Amino acid sequence: MSSIGFIGAGNMAGAIINGMLCNKVAAAEDIFVFDVDSSKLEALWEKGVNVCNDACEVVKKSRFVFLAVKPQNYSEVLETISTSVRGDNIIISIAAGISINYVLSSLKTKCGCVRVMPNTPLLLGCGATALCPSDNISDEDFDFVKRIFSASGVCRVLPENQMNTVISVNGSSPAYIYLFAKAMRDYAIEQGISESSAMELICSTLKGSAEMLTKSGDDVDTLIRKVSSPGGTTLAALDVLDRGGFYENIKEAMAACTKRAGELGR
Repeated sequence: MSSIGFIGAGNMAGAIINGMLCNKVAAAEDIFVFDVDSSKLEALWEKGVNVCNDACEVVKKSRFVFLAVKPQNYSEVLETISTSVRGDNIIISIAAGISINYVLSSLKTKCGCVRVMPNTPLLLGCGATALCPSDNISDEDFDFVKRIFSASGVCRVLPENQMNTVISVNGSSPAYIYLFAKAMRDYAIEQGISESSAMELICSTLKGSAEMLTKSGDDVDTLIRKVSSPGGTTLAALDVLDRGGFYENIKEAMAACTKRAGELGR
């Protein structure tokens, strides 16, 4: 089994590691992790994952190396590991805006690289992940990286010129949905419905709506029409959303997300 390393042990790294262990994509003894915050490593160590003393040790002991650090820290991390990276390493970048070219040019090596945009539902095995491989990676190595993420959700392969845009589609979008749910919850509470009842009904509705989108055979516009009886309650709500620019605001928010990814990018 291939050795897999993680530089950074935050929530996303933990979610990927837990997914690999639960789905038997990798064994704990084949995983190596380092984080400057040693407190993040204890839970992984208790699962049998190897804890390393520094980032270079992770690279030396691993074939597949995840860079699970913030975009602002990439320059420092890439410089640190540049002398340890080998030609047979596969570097997996999960940071917003960081291009494959930036990673490989910083490392000054011809190793393979995969740019990945996962999302936080990966923590529950319900992730939605976009991937883009470098030109020089083998099908076998890229398939292994895809298998890591497909074990914890849905994967789609995209060209790199869409990787900043897709952040607004799957990477940041859970926050939009949580905000929508928060507004629904707060209104229900204001009207005297208990928070527990409101959240159970809201979450079930969100799950059911997603199932309708994927399994009903109807497109989005048809599904909206099927809920919206003429002169009924749903149209009254949709009219308010329309007057407030809800549809355009969502698209503008997504555009802002993509723009910020470009600003962070290298």
